[in-house]
Amino acid sequence: MMQTPTANTHSQAQPRLSLSKRLFRAIILGGASAVLSLPMTTTTGSAAAFTGAALAVMVFDSLPASARILRLRTYLLLLLPALLIAFGQWLSSLLVQTSTPTNSLGALGSFQLGQLCFWFFLSVSCVGAIRLLSRRFSWGAALELLYVAAAFVLTLSAHQNGMIDRPYFIGDYALIRGLDPSYLFMGTGVAAVLTLTLLLMLEQPLKRIPYHLAALAVLCLSLMVYISLLGMPTPPLTDDLGLTGQSQNGRSNQPENPFRDGDNNADNKETPVAIVLFRDDYEPQSGAYYFRESAYSEFNGQLLWTAETPGLDPDLVSDFPVQSTSVTDEVPALDKRRSVTTTIGLLTPHRSPFGLDAPVRFENTPNPNSMRFRQTYTVESMVPEFEFPDLIGRNAGSPQWSVSQWQKYLELPDDPRYQEKAESLIANIREEFADDPYAKALAVKAWLDDNGIYSLANEHAYATDPAASFLFGDMTGYCVHFAYSATYMYRSLGIPARVGVGYSVPASNRAGGSALLVQAIHGHAWPEIYLEGLGWVIVDPAPSQTLVDMSTEPQDTLQQMLGDMLRDDASFEDFVAAQESNWSLNPAMIIRPALTLALCLLLAAWLLRLYRANCATWSPASAQYRLQYRAALDTLSAVGIYRRFGESREAFARRQQAQLPAFATLSDAHLSNSPGYACRPGGTAIMDTTAGDDTQPGQQSWQAWRKQLGNEIALTVPLWRRLLAWVHPAPWLHSR
Repeated sequence: MMQTPTANTHSQAQPRLSLSKRLFRAIILGGASAVLSLPMTTTTGSAAAFTGAALAVMVFDSLPASARILRLRTYLLLLLPALLIAFGQWLSSLLVQTSTPTNSLGALGSFQLGQLCFWFFLSVSCVGAIRLLSRRFSWGAALELLYVAAAFVLTLSAHQNGMIDRPYFIGDYALIRGLDPSYLFMGTGVAAVLTLTLLLMLEQPLKRIPYHLAALAVLCLSLMVYISLLGMPTPPLTDDLGLTGQSQNGRSNQPENPFRDGDNNADNKETPVAIVLFRDDYEPQSGAYYFRESAYSEFNGQLLWTAETPGLDPDLVSDFPVQSTSVTDEVPALDKRRSVTTTIGLLTPHRSPFGLDAPVRFENTPNPNSMRFRQTYTVESMVPEFEFPDLIGRNAGSPQWSVSQWQKYLELPDDPRYQEKAESLIANIREEFADDPYAKALAVKAWLDDNGIYSLANEHAYATDPAASFLFGDMTGYCVHFAYSATYMYRSLGIPARVGVGYSVPASNRAGGSALLVQAIHGHAWPEIYLEGLGWVIVDPAPSQTLVDMSTEPQDTLQQMLGDMLRDDASFEDFVAAQESNWSLNPAMIIRPALTLALCLLLAAWLLRLYRANCATWSPASAQYRLQYRAALDTLSAVGIYRRFGESREAFARRQQAQLPAFATLSDAHLSNSPGYACRPGGTAIMDTTAGDDTQPGQQSWQAWRKQLGNEIALTVPLWRRLLAWVHPAPWLHSR
């Protein structure tokens, strides 16, 4: 069971720290445990995690360097915490699943008690194991640093990639008060550095502190250099449509593959990428706002890509406006459109500006918050208000187009299956709509709606023609597959078509306000057909079957805050004032956590009392004089008997000798066996030859003296006082 320390395995166990250092370490590790538990449990569970971790630090740091538990084999130091965690899990399940606690405490009460037990035992086990390893091994201090650092890193990891409102317990606190959560996150980072520094200052031996502080300083300096050279970290290219990224000014428009199946997943899809502020009220009939940034319209021999031929896609802009810029005057059906002005604030870099449906004018707008918005601009759009009769009976294309334009908008891969498939889909159209382009497009869309399966896990990108692999294969893909397949089939029927690229945001996300949050998950590609007299019309397939959840949670508060930031400073201040006036202090928000924390502290105090009363049983003989005397002091403190301020231990024993002679014996034994006492004038040593040790009393003698002290207290202390002593949670506060 015992293992002799060697230079190869670990160094000599570190000595005990002072009480103040133990308290600092307990607060730090307890706080880290509470922070780690916040996303996974209730307030009660987090309070229990703090209490358990703090108690573990106080207990294990109070052990002498010679304590037996510090010399246990390493596998036992890891096995015992695992067993304790398993016990906590079992007890938690028992409290929730058994009828007796549920009937007496209620379902919520038993659940809270279960969370308290589980997280208490979990934090006691984890932090206790870390502290034991830290005191035993020279590398153990690194575990503490990793544990505390992990608490901050995991907490702030939800904030990565531009999720400025997460984690919610920080973001919500800021947003309901009209604050920018970034300031709280920066403050949390500063607190992390200070906490790690404080933890390093508690390190033993002290000669290791400079090395740890030097490593921390190098880390902070490296971060400063990185930010100064490259700027603050920004969200990565979270959409798979080539929307986000640096501006393409002066770029070479080389073809890329928009089918990025291998890299396409739903991670970080909720990242905010822009905020749109509506200056005019507008509700789209389709149920979604379409913001077009680019389009794939020219076939390059392999697939559709952005147009390089002059005259194609005059309604698109590639560069951000420096001043007011008109897009095109060729916007048909002005009598069936109306002007809608929007101001757009980009939260991430974009390759090109995007605008609502049919932009006619882009204008640079002063950035009201350069720390928050990458770029701001205003767009005037002529949004359609087409009814179904306006779409039926129209010819495809424009009579003003040149032959080259017609060819470019009808070109598709040399694969006869596209036309064969499209013609089979329109074979059953009613006779009066047999030659109608819009009716044909609806027939193709309806078939894709019914037979396509939306999924992000595909391998079509590696095919020669990814759209054909999708359409004539398993019919499983995402928006790019549907858009390309529909566009090719539209073109095979003689209908000019292209793939629009940008964002599609559900109209319900506006929630009645004037701001609309655009997230990476809204990145979308859709097919468009050109109808004479109307222009580009979106005919977007919507598959009824889906294998991935692409829905998002409402972000109303964040949406409103960013919208008010984009308006101007005055509007944002109004938002702050409104939020502060709406936020009222709920007493339950303070009382419940306070009661929970008080309960956890009482439980911890009781456990510490039990530990101090019994730890001498398993402690070495060399520590008996100190632990047995301390337990006797706790017994006296519980009934209200303790040393006066400035009173020596000898004087305290003489004062109690008449009523408690056993305590006088305990005091003499403690003092005479304390290091250096017997060498002082008048110092004597009480020996116990029956215990086989001729220098100090054995454990049996100490237990006998404590038992005699208990009998004497029963004779001299009133009954009511002794009853209170049984429920006193922390008599050790007066033991000194």
